[in-house]
Amino acid sequence: MRFTRTLLPLLLGAAFAAHAAPLKTDPAKSTVSAVFKQMNVPVESAFKKFSASIDYDAARPEAAKASVDIDTASLDVGDPEMNREVAKKEWFNSAQFPKASFVSTSIKPAGAGKLHVTGKLSIKGRTADVSFPLSVKPQGAQQVFEGQLPIRRLAFNIGEGDWKDTSMVADEVVIKFRVTAGQ
Repeated sequence: MRFTRTLLPLLLGAAFAAHAAPLKTDPAKSTVSAVFKQMNVPVESAFKKFSASIDYDAARPEAAKASVDIDTASLDVGDPEMNREVAKKEWFNSAQFPKASFVSTSIKPAGAGKLHVTGKLSIKGRTADVSFPLSVKPQGAQQVFEGQLPIRRLAFNIGEGDWKDTSMVADEVVIKFRVTAGQ
């Protein structure tokens, strides 16, 4: 009896700890990009460097946690000179704020294959509460998490000085992501 009282909690604790391990992100199958309008023309630019940590169990989605760090200087707008420009103080100020980050505070089921995510988004030293829908679908031994988060760039001070003019670059930006992860 004593053996059972000692062993059972240890086994349950070990099983929970093993099951609670974060998923491993597959960088080759994952993307994060920014979609915006420049002179009223839609542009999609990818962030080349980011990391994601996802702790997700389909049987307990409300216990899920997620965080993402994006290297702001890695935005590729398609031209090396423009890439250097968006890293400057007027845009991301990557020297002072090298990372943009998201940390979930709540993840709730929202129907089959759907979640509603709430969390804190920090860009260029400013933090805001955000919420967005997320789809989750199995792909072999992995899970694919896809979503879009609309933001206003000026709320994060992205585009200072002359760049506050939204006739050149619109205030509305959509952060699109597809993160593939598994055990």
